[in-house]
Amino acid sequence: MAKVQISGDENIREAIRRFKKMCDKEGIINQSKRMAYFEKPSERKRREESRRVKNIKRSQKLGLSGQPGTTRPQTGFQSNFGASPHRSSRS
Repeated sequence: MAKVQISGDENIREAIRRFKKMCDKEGIINQSKRMAYFEKPSERKRREESRRVKNIKRSQKLGLSGQPGTTRPQTGFQSNFGASPHRSSRS
C-alpha cells in the first residue's frame, strides 16, 4: 500500500506526484484496471505470453542470453590462482 508523508514545507502537488509514482511502481493502477472488467483465462495467458516474448526479444536485441548461468567471456582476464597481486613473494 502506498503512503506519503507530507512535511510542513512540501507542496501538495509534489506529494501527489510522489504518490502517483509510488502507485505506478507498485502496479496498483494497472491491477485496478485489470480488475475493473473480467478477463478470460485464455486472454490472460495470451497477454502473459506476449509479454514474455517481448522480454525475450528485448534481451536478444541487447545481447543478453535468456539462459541462467551463462556469462559472456571477459576480455583481458588473466587468472593467477596461486598468486596474490597485493603480496610480495618475499617472506
